Amino acid sequence: MLLTIDVGNTHTVLGLFDDKEIVEHWRIATDARRTADELAVTVYSLLDRFVRPGSSDGTAEGPLVHGISMCSTVPSVLHEMREMFRRYYPDVPTVVVEPGVRTGVPVLMDNPKEVGADRVVNSLAAAHLYGGPCIVVDLGTATTFDAVSARGEYIGGAIAPGIEISVEALGSRGAQLRKVELARPRSVIGKSTVEAMQSGILYGFAGQIDGIVERMAAELSDDPDTVTVVATGGLAPIVLAEASTIDVHEPWLTLVGLRLIYERNTSA
Repeated sequence: MLLTIDVGNTHTVLGLFDDKEIVEHWRIATDARRTADELAVTVYSLLDRFVRPGSSDGTAEGPLVHGISMCSTVPSVLHEMREMFRRYYPDVPTVVVEPGVRTGVPVLMDNPKEVGADRVVNSLAAAHLYGGPCIVVDLGTATTFDAVSARGEYIGGAIAPGIEISVEALGSRGAQLRKVELARPRSVIGKSTVEAMQSGILYGFAGQIDGIVERMAAELSDDPDTVTVVATGGLAPIVLAEASTIDVHEPWLTLVGLRLIYERNTSA
């Protein structure tokens, strides 16, 4: 099996693939203070039920992991992950998405190295699954929009504050406001402060998504209707029903991209 790891600013998502099928997935908090040993304990515990049956003398043969593919937006965690791989998985082929790794995605930016690895991975997966042109909307710590051409090129994108960041900022800066549950209010016109905040958050971000996507699609293609819009990220389910421009929801888009990159870089 292939273990894929997507280290984000807030959460780390892990997925286990059996060939092309994702058979299990986990979401844990990203903690830059965790050491390689602590990370190893966490990964071992998650993989525990996938360990081969023990032999007659009671010893286990080890986890069914034949490869690891990872991307990270947090440099300190990336360092500890590398150390974990070196110490605990020395014989397992590992691909870390970084400059020099074959992704198959031409990055048409002024400085390609500044593009987050996860955004390149998402673009590869979206183009592989749905073809281009397409737009990936990733709702996480930040809300990112990535444009992919008909030829699978990463053209560029947009970055906006994420939903949770905005909620926290509103609650901390507003004297009579507080953090609220990210839930659908009874109506757009809120009948309480909480509902008014929920309305602003839900419909405000849905409107932001539709506005940016429509403008991007118009630049990507002469026929914007041919552009596929793919939503991913932990907060995507919050706005899916309200953002009219989203065509498909792929919660494991980054993990799929990591699998594809692993295959590109390890195939004989």
